[in-house]
Amino acid sequence: MKKIIYFSLLFLFASCTQKKYENPHILIVTNDGDIEAELFPSKAPKTVAAFLKYVDEGLYNPASFYRVLKNENLPPDYNMGIIQGGIHTTNPQKQLSLPGTAHEAPRHTGLSNTDGTLSLARNSPGTGSSEFFICIGDQTQFDGGSNGEGYAAFGRVVSGMKAVRKIQNEKSNGDAFLNPITIKKIKRL
Repeated sequence: MKKIIYFSLLFLFASCTQKKYENPHILIVTNDGDIEAELFPSKAPKTVAAFLKYVDEGLYNPASFYRVLKNENLPPDYNMGIIQGGIHTTNPQKQLSLPGTAHEAPRHTGLSNTDGTLSLARNSPGTGSSEFFICIGDQTQFDGGSNGEGYAAFGRVVSGMKAVRKIQNEKSNGDAFLNPITIKKIKRL
């Protein structure tokens, strides 16, 4: 009987200590530190749904940050840059087979590519799938662009910008990391 009470209390305690969020949160686990982000399904429902589907399927276990933009790579009117990740280097065949996600432009969602924003990487509107980037500094030039479509912002880092900046400072050649930074996994919190 004591064991039943003990395990019941342990279960009750564990369930009471889990965080409850209004919006979904994810954790990106890397060797350079963990990055926690809040996603905004009420503003970018299609992008968040696609991203969480890939998270739940384990698509990012593993993945990598493979692309970087730093001040030295950017024109003077740009701020601090981005780190881009996904499965492009870890599972390129799968990445090529994924369907594009309907584009949710910042002018429609009200989300802006500011410091800590997660956005969907893409070639043209509607082609983004598994690849994403994190803004370092305000990157509002990604809100519109020449066609007014911009890049679909869908989340924001709530802790771990120190890890994001550490990743950005890893050795690179142009816009590519010399050694892609491993994303061990991305999971829901």
